[in-house]
Amino acid sequence: MDELAAEIWRWLIPALVVFGGTAVLATVAIWLLRRSRRSPAARASAEAERTAAGSALVRLDDAIDELALEVGLSGALYDGTAPDTLRRARMTAEHARDASFEQLRALTPETHPDEVRRVARGIRARTESALATIDAARAEHTAWMTRNVSAAAQVEAARSRARALHAELGDPAPLLATLAERYDRSEWVDAERSAVAAAAALAAAERLIDEAATRAADPTRSALPLLADAERALRGAQAESRRFEERHRLATDASAAVDGEISAARGALREANAVRGELESDDAARLGAVLTEVAAALDAVEADAARRPTAAVTAIARLRDRLDLAVGDARTAQQRLKGARSALPGALAAARDQIARAEPRMPAAGADARVRLGSAQRELAAARGAANPVDALDAARRALRHAEDAVALADYDARF
Repeated sequence: MDELAAEIWRWLIPALVVFGGTAVLATVAIWLLRRSRRSPAARASAEAERTAAGSALVRLDDAIDELALEVGLSGALYDGTAPDTLRRARMTAEHARDASFEQLRALTPETHPDEVRRVARGIRARTESALATIDAARAEHTAWMTRNVSAAAQVEAARSRARALHAELGDPAPLLATLAERYDRSEWVDAERSAVAAAAALAAAERLIDEAATRAADPTRSALPLLADAERALRGAQAESRRFEERHRLATDASAAVDGEISAARGALREANAVRGELESDDAARLGAVLTEVAAALDAVEADAARRPTAAVTAIARLRDRLDLAVGDARTAQQRLKGARSALPGALAAARDQIARAEPRMPAAGADARVRLGSAQRELAAARGAANPVDALDAARRALRHAEDAVALADYDARF
């Protein structure tokens, strides 16, 4: 029996050593592999792929904007007789773009590099497929136009659209004069830029249409490229006109609301001071310091509010946010609800203002800025649709932060 046990141990011990060592080595290898996949080099590689995917997504986003212009041109020039190839391609591309932006938005610094690479490659593949669909649709549409549409008819339709837009835009000078008389230049300079840009775009469109008419008389030359450029200029004029109207509306709305926002902010300060009286001494001292700073900042805002109303409304929204953070959970549910109802209009106005500032910057912006703007627009819609004022206020404040980030990222992209 002893000999049998000795024999078993003589074979078992080496086996345990071999298999145990193998298990240890396998465990170490797996640990090293996982660590390497999270290493700085792996993260840098994944970030490079994410950046490349973002660049591809920006190209698709721009291509969709261009395609939307061509769809509009097709509808305007051909009275709905053209095949819906471009429209179908746009819908397909928009679906791919929206899904890709959602995936890009979901990536965070904590996302595993392998997952980042997987998502980035999926975005690039989807983007390239959508771009190929757009190219094929354009080729098919061009072939249809060559067979079915005369250049003279295209020119006349474009000229009619330009005349209608000219009448629609009108003269922005009286509105600009009113803005300049009432407000600081910082309040209306964007409106002025939009008015100038709209007039320049419309003039460019009319010039291009005249050139297209000259080409249309020559059967050996195509007027279509000039007409496409003219449509692009007309769309640009419309967009700038809308921005002008939005800036004017934001300034006048803020001017009408700013006194009420200041009064509501002072009421919130009084309520916070009442809450402070119920806190322990250390907490009361910390809150008191914040209240003093907020009150001083509000005084500074009020001094210039009449001349800079949109800036004042945005500044007050930030001060209300800071005040709510300082008070924290010391308020009752009823107090939080009352405060949210009071702060919500200003937060919505501030978010709208920042989104309006971000949107014109997007054509030159990268994927991250566009993702932030999309998040801001989504949060603003959620704030407007929320039934609970506290939830609506939280969403409006998130929209404001996302829009501010979009502006900062777009300005950075424009510099580099």
